[in-house]
Amino acid sequence: MVRMIETILDNLLIGTPKPFREDGEMSAIAKQTVAYPVQLGLLGLEGNQVADPLHHGGRDKAVHLYPVEHYAFWADKYPGSEILTRPGAFGENFSCTGMTEDKLCLGDIFRIGDALIECSHARQPCWKLNHHFGHADVLKTVIKTTKSGSYFRVLEPGKIRAGDTIIQQERVHPDWPLQRLFGLIIGGKHKGQGPELRKLTDMPVLAETWRKRAAQLAESQPI
Repeated sequence: MVRMIETILDNLLIGTPKPFREDGEMSAIAKQTVAYPVQLGLLGLEGNQVADPLHHGGRDKAVHLYPVEHYAFWADKYPGSEILTRPGAFGENFSCTGMTEDKLCLGDIFRIGDALIECSHARQPCWKLNHHFGHADVLKTVIKTTKSGSYFRVLEPGKIRAGDTIIQQERVHPDWPLQRLFGLIIGGKHKGQGPELRKLTDMPVLAETWRKRAAQLAESQPI
């Protein structure tokens, strides 16, 4: 019997684009906690924006969750890092425990407040994490450890707020924990995995960008 996840949304965070570095690059990675109810729509939280719509936002990336459990690892790796003293260090919208990449599976569906959300993929880290933390190896460490965080699409919009219970409604792909998915698509563990990659290309629940990536990786594998 599958043990369903149930946890509490400890913090809800939103952000807007702000200057990120001296060349004028903008980013919305710096988010602030909000205590009031927020409408979660098909494209994300009301009031939340992205600076780079080509790589962020959209239906498959409506909500970004980062597990609280990982903060201890990062604080040990980067002692004294001020941004790790509060939620939002990874630009997450949802901060909570119990939803690490080994426990969360592709396609998991959750009720939170009035909304219904579905796990679409893990987060692919980019250079902005290195710049945000002020360390050159953050991206590499995320890939090595699979401490990536996760993305969700919104199936049913609705009001949510910090303190709401997150209750799993369904698990359709128990063989695809995000840890395994991330390793295959991002972490370099695709060699010899042609059949599995081809399966992923035919799974509409997987984010479109990752299905395309799976198809590209599958082409390089023997049939």
